[in-house]
Amino acid sequence: MSTTTRKQREIRQREAYLLDVARKMLMEQGFAGLSMDRLAEATEYSKGTVYQHFSTKEDLVAALAVQSIENRRELFERALAFQGRPRERVFALGVADEVFGRLHPQYYKAEMVIRLANLQDRADVQRRKLLQERDRECAGWVREIVAAAVAAGDLTLGEPWSPEGIAAAIFAIAVGTHLGQLHCEPLFDDVQALHPCCLKRESVAMMLDGFGWRPLHTEWDYDATRIRVMESIFPEEWRRIREEG
Repeated sequence: MSTTTRKQREIRQREAYLLDVARKMLMEQGFAGLSMDRLAEATEYSKGTVYQHFSTKEDLVAALAVQSIENRRELFERALAFQGRPRERVFALGVADEVFGRLHPQYYKAEMVIRLANLQDRADVQRRKLLQERDRECAGWVREIVAAAVAAGDLTLGEPWSPEGIAAAIFAIAVGTHLGQLHCEPLFDDVQALHPCCLKRESVAMMLDGFGWRPLHTEWDYDATRIRVMESIFPEEWRRIREEG
């Protein structure tokens, strides 16, 4: 029994190492520069060993995406415990995304690259299914909070908008900000002093103000809410962010 447990642990550790090296290669050389041959060479494992973990290159990048989204999902789950008005609760999810982006920039950037790749044909079915489930789950959390805002009278939605539409718009801004920073750097030259997390936060705030979601950004101290989220939900991460500047 102990031998099997040790072997399973060794397999997990080896896969984590392969993913760490693959993520670095993806960031340095892009999707086209990542290959199973280069990964085997860089890690000094045989190609056969690499293929024991990942059936194809697409399966490898899907595994990277799974690792990234699982790390972010854990932060999102913690943020759901934050007590406040519905818009504050959506804001808390945004803080969770900010924590992830600041403390794990390599994960986030790799995921943005991965989302541009077509994984549908050759990635492992279970990994693709898990990615879709996690995306739907996170979107569902936002949708439920939007619905709570409507029920509380903080938000009135006219046609064609729905809680699903608002959730999709928030995610579009979040993903689009990081994709733009990664692939359209000249467009961001004039806002280099503004961290992508800050740009994303301000953009979402302006959009939600446009929908009239109360309390508006001008009516509420959301900077204080951010500190409250950090201190009550992410105290250790908050300490690290302050130390790293």
